[in-house]
Order: sequence, then structure tokens, then C-alpha cells
Amino acid sequence: MHDKKNYDVPAGVHTADVEAVLISAEQLSQRIQEMADKVSEKYKDVPGELLLVGVLKGAVFFMTDFARALSIPSTMEFMAVSSYGNATTSSGVVRILKDLDIDISDRHVLIVEDIIDSGLTLSWLLENLSSRNPASLEVISLLRKPEVQAAKIDLFDVGFDIPNAFVVGYGLDYAERYRSLPYVGTLKPEVYQNH
Repeated sequence: MHDKKNYDVPAGVHTADVEAVLISAEQLSQRIQEMADKVSEKYKDVPGELLLVGVLKGAVFFMTDFARALSIPSTMEFMAVSSYGNATTSSGVVRILKDLDIDISDRHVLIVEDIIDSGLTLSWLLENLSSRNPASLEVISLLRKPEVQAAKIDLFDVGFDIPNAFVVGYGLDYAERYRSLPYVGTLKPEVYQNH
């Protein structure tokens, strides 16, 4: 899915820290529309509105653009779970910082993830939400790192498989910076190696 091409880094905030652009804004837009079309087709005949559950903060950009690209009605909810801190790898310890505001029993639920690396946090989240008796529960993720995925998770769709590099942009951060970049890129190692 990922063509390994590095794109020129567009000028803007934080660009001096970006080593390479892995996925351009145009590629993101095109692939998100394809994913939304696939989800719209699957859920077009289910009763009620599809409930999108985004995990804060990383999934916000993807979830917003994805929801706008759907051709079916949907509603949005957010959860915040913590398993990272400022580390560059998942700690495997999960805490709910913000839970859903609604009951999801008998609802068709789609978890909208920004990235799956180890998959441990998502595996925990799936178990937690399954226990709330949704009518269905599926997952889409914009990005996946197949090399480091430890938990086996059935995904409805994945936008891009990427190498095991530390990526930022389009919602993904390092120490709360770089989320607003319109593309997905890699940071220069010196930015995070000394922290």
C-alpha cells in the first residue's frame, strides 16, 4: 500500500525537524475517500446512524476528514486513553482519561484509529468496548506498522502500511508537537534521541 517514495518537505511550521514526507496530503485525501466509500457501502442498510469512536488526540484529523467523506449518516464520540506519555513506544499500560459520553449497546460502532504499532492499546480498547454490547464493532486505521504489531487485530480497513519509523503529522505528535502538519512524515532522529 505504501510506495516508499519520499516527498519534498513543504515549508511551514516545524519543517526544519522533518526528515522526509512519507505520505503526502493528496495521498491522504484520496485514500481516506476510498476508505469512507468502503465503510459507507458496508453500513448503508444498518438501522440507526453509524457511531464513529475516535481516540484522542491523534485520530482527530483523520476522523474529521473521514466523517466528512462518508455518504451515510454518522455520529462521533471520543475516548482518551493513555499508554505513551512522551515515549516513542507504547508502554502497554492503558488508562482511560476520557470515556464515551453515551451508551453504545445495540449501536453499530466503528473505531477510527490514527496508527497501530504494537496494537496492545487497541486490543485492550476492543475488549473494553465489546463488553458494552454494541450491535457490531469494527476498526479502521489510517496507518499500521506491520513489523511491530504484536496483538492480532481484525481490521475492516487500513489506509497505509508504513515502516517502523517514528512518524508525525496529520494528528500524530512527538511531545504534543507536529500534529498540525498536513502530511505524515518522519522526524530527524536528533529531534527525539536526546529527550
